[in-house]
Amino acid sequence: MSTEHAVYPDLKGKTVLVSGGASGIGEFMVRAFAAQGARVGFVDRAQSQGERLAALLSSRGHAVEFVCCDITDEIAYKAAIGRFEQSLGPITVLVNNAANDVRHTLEEVDSDTFDRLIAVNLKHAFFAAKAVVPMMKSAGGGSIINLGSVGWMMASAGYPVYAASKAAAHGMTRALARELGPNRIRVNTLVPGWVMTEKQLAMWVDDAAKDLIARSQCLPGSVLPEHIANMALFLASDASAMCSAQNFIVDGGWV
Repeated sequence: MSTEHAVYPDLKGKTVLVSGGASGIGEFMVRAFAAQGARVGFVDRAQSQGERLAALLSSRGHAVEFVCCDITDEIAYKAAIGRFEQSLGPITVLVNNAANDVRHTLEEVDSDTFDRLIAVNLKHAFFAAKAVVPMMKSAGGGSIINLGSVGWMMASAGYPVYAASKAAAHGMTRALARELGPNRIRVNTLVPGWVMTEKQLAMWVDDAAKDLIARSQCLPGSVLPEHIANMALFLASDASAMCSAQNFIVDGGWV
């Protein structure tokens, strides 16, 4: 397999915001955008991991800034976005990556738990979009990338509120794409399959899961975080100039 990657010249100098960027898929997105020459701001609750990643990329000459932030705290997240605008420039690419697919059952979810799960898996994405859209309008356009999930498409059990949140993210994409399209703001859903992150491998990918993946995917091999990051680069770039309101599924051909 080739180790060469596409270069998107128009991403150089753009300011990109990635939520949940300290580890997993988000970390690979931060690294990928930085490698393209973008100015990258990212938020995460994992302070030490975020600071370490930002320091590493900054030492390599990249314009990367990290703010430790709970995305479910709307005021704190809005303040972080404002900080990035001041230090890195107006945000024209938003990647709503942060989420938590913690397992839960119908019986154990009370009203407070429901609200917390909605907040971490859906609400923050809406208000992040609200915060950056004025910058995108002033800039003459932009790209909002909402992270979806194949889980609800496959009617997977084990996380009904997460599944509902991710299904709603697709609806939000469609609605915002129509609303913001006249301002040349593209809105799409990037839909990962079962991605082999450290968290997934540690918690849920056992031999039975590996066998299920091998039987279900059209393509052999693992879906890796860099595969999702590569699609995010395309959707952020003007290479996808006429792509909006769509699902871009990266799952090895499972769904």
